[in-house]
Amino acid sequence: MTAPLAFTPGEPAGIGPDLAVRLPELAPDLPLVVVSDPGLLRRRAAQRGQPLVIRTWQGEPEPAGPHALWCLPVPLAGQEEPGVLDAANAGHVLATLDSAIDGCLAGRFSGLVTGPIHKGVINDAGIPFSGHTEYLAERAGGAHPVMMLATEGLRVALATTHLPLAEVPAAITAERLRRTLRVLHGDLRHRFGIERPRILVCGLNPHAGEDGHLGREEIEVIEPVLDALRGEGMDLHGPLPADTLFTPPRLARADAVLAMYHDQGLPVLKHLGFGRAVNITLGLPFVRTSVDHGTACELAGHGEIDSGSLVVALETAARLAGLQPTS
Repeated sequence: MTAPLAFTPGEPAGIGPDLAVRLPELAPDLPLVVVSDPGLLRRRAAQRGQPLVIRTWQGEPEPAGPHALWCLPVPLAGQEEPGVLDAANAGHVLATLDSAIDGCLAGRFSGLVTGPIHKGVINDAGIPFSGHTEYLAERAGGAHPVMMLATEGLRVALATTHLPLAEVPAAITAERLRRTLRVLHGDLRHRFGIERPRILVCGLNPHAGEDGHLGREEIEVIEPVLDALRGEGMDLHGPLPADTLFTPPRLARADAVLAMYHDQGLPVLKHLGFGRAVNITLGLPFVRTSVDHGTACELAGHGEIDSGSLVVALETAARLAGLQPTS
């Protein structure tokens, strides 16, 4: 019996529920369970004028049928208003993640696809929260997560994720880099089927430190880690200046790039493939992908939404989970 994928819509006031109610048309043949409040889904479908049948999931592996969704119910604290953030529903967002994670760890789900969340409103509710990636890793038993976004022709992984820029240099430690590169290399091999991944590694500073004149992190931290891991057989190149690493001749021969921080690598990837990119969390004991965009609250319930990233996230999760052949 093939376990379905779980989908968590994320922020109730955003476009995640709008994406959820489109799943019967976007992925009609894919076993999927939406972990959410059934009333939220019905209201959002009615607001968008879409036919929708909600069926309560009790372990069924097959698609729900035309215009229908399987739903694992997780109630809202209070009825949502599209476009209006409400800290009272922050607990609901995390409860949907908890239910989906528990299902993945127990083998009831083949993997998890997540819709966009609003980190600010969760923190406003008094719940410390830095992002999906960190939360999933903690709930999965302290795994070392690696955030990687991918689009056609480019994969970018991050050594650090959701940190203020001023905190990044101190976070680039030898231990963090070793663990991150081992996870990236291992998942490229075992999940993506790349026998010997070629990984380009960014420097932290402009011009990769320019031999220590613009910073010494490359000399003192990054280069020794790369040298040691090359000794383990990894095909690593760097540290390279980010402004010349992200050029077509270099990228044409790379399987992935490791950027030192969020906005060093992701603007390039999103410029290349926004709306066609997918966020993949490596290093977890289960498959997790996500859309590459935010909550877009202003479009919730009525606006024109682009479902391209969701389709890529679903297709990627299905391939990685073995629900369809890897292309």
